[in-house]
Amino acid sequence: MPTSALGDASLGDLSKTEVLTPSSLTTTRRSHARPIVLSVVALLLLTQLLRILGTSHPGSNTILEAAPWPAQESLYKCRTLTAEHVSTKDFTSRKHSDRNVPGTRATLIANASIWTGRGGGLEILKGDILLDQGLIKQVGRVDRKWLENYQELYHIDAEGRWVTPGIVDMHSHLGVHSSPGLRGASDGNSRKGPILPWLRAVDGLNTHDNAYKLSASGGITTALVLPGSANAIGGQGVVIKLRPPTDRSPTGMLLESPNETNTTKYDRARSFRFRQMKHACGENPDRVYSGTRMDTAWAFREAYEKARQLKQAQDNYCLKAVRGQWAGLGEFPEDLQWEALVDVLRGRVKVHTHCYETVDLDDLVRISNEFKFPIAAFHHAHETYLVPDTLKSAYGKPPAAALFATHARYKREAYRGSEFAPKILAEAGIQVVMKSDHPVLDSRFLLFEAQQAYYYGLPHNIALSAVTTTPASVLGLDHRIGFVRQGYDADVVLWDSHPLALGATPQQVWIDGVPQLSAPHTIKKPAPFQRLPKTPDFDEEAKAALKYEGLPPLEPKVSVMHTIIFANVSSVFLRDARSTAGIRQVIASQDDEGSLSVVVREGKIVCADTATSACVRGALLEKGKMEYVDLEGGSVSPGLTTFGSPLGLEEISGEISTKDGYAFDPLLGNIPTAAGGNGALVYAFDGLQFSTRNALVSYRAGVTTGIVAPLSRGFLSGVSTAFSLAAKHKLDDGAIVQETGAVHVAIHPRGAPSVSTQIAALRRLLLRPSEGELGLWFDKIRNGEVPLVVEVESADIIATLISLKREVEREVGVRIKLTITGAREAHILAAELREADIGVILTPSRPFPSSWESRRILPGPPLSEKNAVRVLLDHGVTVGLGVHDADRTLNTRFDAAWAALEANGTISKEEAIALVSTNVEKLLGVERDDGEYDLVATLGGDLLEYSKVVGVASPRRGVVDLL
Repeated sequence: MPTSALGDASLGDLSKTEVLTPSSLTTTRRSHARPIVLSVVALLLLTQLLRILGTSHPGSNTILEAAPWPAQESLYKCRTLTAEHVSTKDFTSRKHSDRNVPGTRATLIANASIWTGRGGGLEILKGDILLDQGLIKQVGRVDRKWLENYQELYHIDAEGRWVTPGIVDMHSHLGVHSSPGLRGASDGNSRKGPILPWLRAVDGLNTHDNAYKLSASGGITTALVLPGSANAIGGQGVVIKLRPPTDRSPTGMLLESPNETNTTKYDRARSFRFRQMKHACGENPDRVYSGTRMDTAWAFREAYEKARQLKQAQDNYCLKAVRGQWAGLGEFPEDLQWEALVDVLRGRVKVHTHCYETVDLDDLVRISNEFKFPIAAFHHAHETYLVPDTLKSAYGKPPAAALFATHARYKREAYRGSEFAPKILAEAGIQVVMKSDHPVLDSRFLLFEAQQAYYYGLPHNIALSAVTTTPASVLGLDHRIGFVRQGYDADVVLWDSHPLALGATPQQVWIDGVPQLSAPHTIKKPAPFQRLPKTPDFDEEAKAALKYEGLPPLEPKVSVMHTIIFANVSSVFLRDARSTAGIRQVIASQDDEGSLSVVVREGKIVCADTATSACVRGALLEKGKMEYVDLEGGSVSPGLTTFGSPLGLEEISGEISTKDGYAFDPLLGNIPTAAGGNGALVYAFDGLQFSTRNALVSYRAGVTTGIVAPLSRGFLSGVSTAFSLAAKHKLDDGAIVQETGAVHVAIHPRGAPSVSTQIAALRRLLLRPSEGELGLWFDKIRNGEVPLVVEVESADIIATLISLKREVEREVGVRIKLTITGAREAHILAAELREADIGVILTPSRPFPSSWESRRILPGPPLSEKNAVRVLLDHGVTVGLGVHDADRTLNTRFDAAWAALEANGTISKEEAIALVSTNVEKLLGVERDDGEYDLVATLGGDLLEYSKVVGVASPRRGVVDLL
């Protein structure tokens, strides 16, 4: 319930004065009878007067005859203080939506599996949905006689596929951190001071953000656009619909704008609309304003004290005004800078707090109790799962936790983040919301956050609610969005598979009843994809996360047994250089539950056969030397290889002391003589770090090898290295897969040096002898011995590199090896890349146009028939997949599976595994024998499914790690 407009002063104070303030009328009871009687009488008087005012037209003279001229306006403002929130009943009985687009055809979605969001997310209806006039008119059994009233009706047969409410992103910077990112459209943060509640995101909302269409294609229908987190109080957010507005203005995107000034549309004296406000604590405001947590906490308290005083003055004013005590009263006390914070104290603003660590969570909870305002949600909230009772002690009701699924450890305050946090919080009774923080995560794939949370143990109903009904409720908008329910906004999504199945993609998205995909490219997925996918049991891992306060031991445990038998295996995939993909399925069970066994001895496969084979029966007889692992229909496949992130060269991205650091760049200044001068070349091998948490988490997800190049902020990076994610240190057995691999450079438009200067430098290195280590390695490139790897995004720069490769090959008479990474516009030149024999590592695998040089992405279904992976493969280009951030490495297998799913059956499982193993190594100059790679055992499915990695066999180390 909203905080009373009448304030919070104590009745004990009232007994000492003859003037009863509004604040005195809502406090807790005291044992003194006289103050209670006075309070009740005053409250009844004020309520009755406000009711009279509420039924009197502002222009009438009913009670204003003796009042001064501004009384009408002042009394109207006083009436707004006691208005209630908008009524659900008013909305469910609507005939048409306030956002209805005239001329939109009614739509009947027939034969659907409808997840309504009701019943705690457990209600599923089989039937139809009728959309008209911007509303959901009927759900379930639609009366056919009703349909006869429509001359034009757009009919869609869902064929049993799933329909859900539109996805609600409760933390986005769409439109204020625009795509592509340009200096002229960066409106997310003001740095004019730590306390800025008067700023409004709507005033910087860019309607030309390319990401609106992309996000809508992922099922996002509503988003809370927040200011950034540079400030303790960064300003007011704005809730928008992602439908292109008919008037082409930011105002046309708003949902229930609290800034509406037309009283015929929004009369604040009748009801109020929630506002949304951004708070932030911890590292961000401390860093921006060179302060400490103590400074930030004081900034909050000082600001709220100003707001409290202004609120008290308003309450005192209104009690006198409604009594007609105008003498010396003056005008209604208000301050445009502080009015939003006053509304926070009145319970009319949803406070969204960027807050990670326990110390910061506790600070904000104490401040909320000191000044008596509720917190709607803690965002990012990486340690909330460790302190749910702290959240429960906040003023009002416990804040929701708005989380990433697996994005963690990128700065110190995120270091204890856990993939099991959603599960743990839900079990503790805390509302869970999954959000994007777009463009930190591309909100187009917000549903993937819910899928990951479900995979790691969040119940399916809560996982889907976490991106629909729960954020709608937290925003105070669950009277119109977040449910498939009669009378609600016609924001629904038809999915090509169960929404919690990996790769679930909209076949159509309706916002206000308007379809958002003009010609969607859809894929008809097999029947099993329409069922709720099974997930592993992670209860023990979740308990360990709590036991060790977010830092459970992750080091693999080596089996002490000589022989491991993986039983009930459904399939086995192995590397095979003779196969087209470099991966071959060598055996598969006819039974989905698995009837095969794989015998591993000293890290190497001895045999893969039926349980009755001589090899398997012989292994079973090795009493005391054998360990038996039931994979329950699981699989054995090659370990995966990751590239593109600083994995292996850093522990915490935001803490320079935990990183190898950045290489000197010859285009940005002279390299010190002690380091080799301008002929120096850096080796990633020299800066390797082992047993980082990102490496160990990724190892448990089937990624066993990392390839990393030296970190660079300029043109020249250095020589990459390949290493084992399981090793404890560089000297450990099998720690180094290959000490040196390829030479890495990057070419991007960065002002100075120019792109043409960077190309000139590369041309000179390729065609002219150079000194030092740099010269030696470029000699190897010219001789075709090692690859040159160029990080590049723009198709224009890629075209220049193709021409440069031809020029060099004509000059030296040797076919050089060239790989491009990043490559978000590479699909434009697929044929030319194949002709030039240039390989591509797409980083990331699902592109986002974050910069001008990457604006021409190929998004894939439903916006394009093919994704970039498929286009490149169709043209014969060797393709690998990579990631940008070390904490994204654990999803490598899901990235490969997603790419294959979008390819509509044209990419096999073998080819999908190759995308994140053999292809990556080939393109980066890593060579090893077929018998030297790790094998991963998965429980309950193969590596590309919702299975669980339970073992890794390492021939190089001669052991099997059991996880």
